[in-house]
Amino acid sequence: MRKLRSVLPRITGNRISQVLLERGVNLAQYLQGVGGGAEVISSGETGIFSILMESSDPERTLRIFDVGANIGQYLQLAYACLNGCQFHIHSFEPSSEAYAALCDNARNYSNVTLNNFGLGREMQEAELFYDQAGSGLASLSKRRLAHCGITMGLSERVRIETLDFYCREHQIEYIDLLKLDVEGHELDVLNGASGMFRKAAISMVQFEFGGCNIDTRTFLKDFFYFFSDRGMRMARITPSGYLHEIRSYSEVQEQFRTSNFLCYRHLRGSARS
Repeated sequence: MRKLRSVLPRITGNRISQVLLERGVNLAQYLQGVGGGAEVISSGETGIFSILMESSDPERTLRIFDVGANIGQYLQLAYACLNGCQFHIHSFEPSSEAYAALCDNARNYSNVTLNNFGLGREMQEAELFYDQAGSGLASLSKRRLAHCGITMGLSERVRIETLDFYCREHQIEYIDLLKLDVEGHELDVLNGASGMFRKAAISMVQFEFGGCNIDTRTFLKDFFYFFSDRGMRMARITPSGYLHEIRSYSEVQEQFRTSNFLCYRHLRGSARS
């Protein structure tokens, strides 16, 4: 092994080798669930609904929060995967254009509550920035994406509430699955739910992590300690839906390519990672 390590740097010290190594790394990371989490169909997220059903009381109505609903992609996936189950979904989307499309896409769903505001750390009005109306990139941070050929030149004022306030107002005592996709502000939503976490009233949290966290200067380390301090475990969701538990934090895990994670208190049966 020592000899191999001394030889390999010499034979890979050229552009062709480096390009091949980069492609190999990208493929390996994709299979780990790193970099392929942007699309709900191919990200492994569908498997989370099976885990949710297996780990929950079948006699009780599942309560799901879809925070950052955009035009309803996750909502439609949930309805397809939870067919035959009792559930109610609360969707949150602050963008006026995306919310209009969300309402249109959810018009045939009866067990959904649609909310035209976002969730965050505190009650406030904020500026939502985006590149085009209804964009899935809309964020409370004005991201610098010139390297992607994208300009976040449009904005609108939006309302932000906290998850704790919303749950008090709607007399919600328990959340089975809290899904977060708010373009880098996931930690703000979590900090606005301190009361629910204190009561251990949130069973699972699914969140997206990626390039937007560079703009908000939040790291996987922040999420790891947030959940471990609250007695919850964290796992990366692979494309197959397998949960790879992250048992300890390491800087190598800071991969700013779109990935999905599931945090939980306990899972039943085959749902365990």
